[in-house]
Amino acid sequence: MSSTDGTVLHCLADPTRRAIIEELRKAPASVGEVATRLPVSRPAVSQHLKVLQQAGLVSQERRGAQRIFRIDVAGLVEVRRYLDALWADALSALEDAGDGVDVALSAPGARADPEEEP
Repeated sequence: MSSTDGTVLHCLADPTRRAIIEELRKAPASVGEVATRLPVSRPAVSQHLKVLQQAGLVSQERRGAQRIFRIDVAGLVEVRRYLDALWADALSALEDAGDGVDVALSAPGARADPEEEP
């Protein structure tokens, strides 16, 4: 990830930050709303949101006295580009090695077992 130098992946390595992202995935929310849904204090949620915002994964807007946080699609685009490039390189390396890559796995979002639930 050229513009982030791994900051985004490092940020997402933290399970609490991933849980916050999952909450914001459902709907934009204030610090207090997120804190009530997780076993983390409000100040801790606020600090994690600050890190997520610095990494470009969330943005905020003011609504009166509240700050409402939401997932920032632009940050996710960077993650997706990185993972797509990594996936393409890995498939290419397997094909070059003659390991018989399953064509179904070459499609973005494909699972090893199509019958498997996500």
